[in-house]
Amino acid sequence: MTDVKFKRVAGNQDLPLPSYATSGAAGMDLRAFLPDGPIKFRKGDLKLVSTGFCVELPRDVEMQIRPRSGMALKHRFTIPNSPGTVDEDYRGCVMVGLHYFGDEDVVVSHGDRIAQAVFADVRRVVPREVSELSPTERGEGGFGSTGTK
Repeated sequence: MTDVKFKRVAGNQDLPLPSYATSGAAGMDLRAFLPDGPIKFRKGDLKLVSTGFCVELPRDVEMQIRPRSGMALKHRFTIPNSPGTVDEDYRGCVMVGLHYFGDEDVVVSHGDRIAQAVFADVRRVVPREVSELSPTERGEGGFGSTGTK
């Protein structure tokens, strides 16, 4: 286990720290920090929602912000830059961009679980320009080039 430091933003006295819903969960739930009350989403809305926490990540670790499956499938929310990356040197409040695709207006309230955070090791590389790349069976075949079955 690795310690990750979370700092509450001003006014956040009640939200629990981000946490895993089950012992086998890969993602830590992030909640909406909405001290001024709920926000309404209409079809097509894209809004930035605060989690109420800043984070200090260990060296060579990133925090990926991903949609929660229930929010995506049941309520038709997605995160447009998914996975969003929080870099190890960022110290501001963690925010989540939510894009709503549902047909009926929906309300997100203070404390609602809106996203999940997955922590991953970061590998830094040195770019090197070359004139050729090694051949592979796939070659330059791109999107859909390997078929669907």
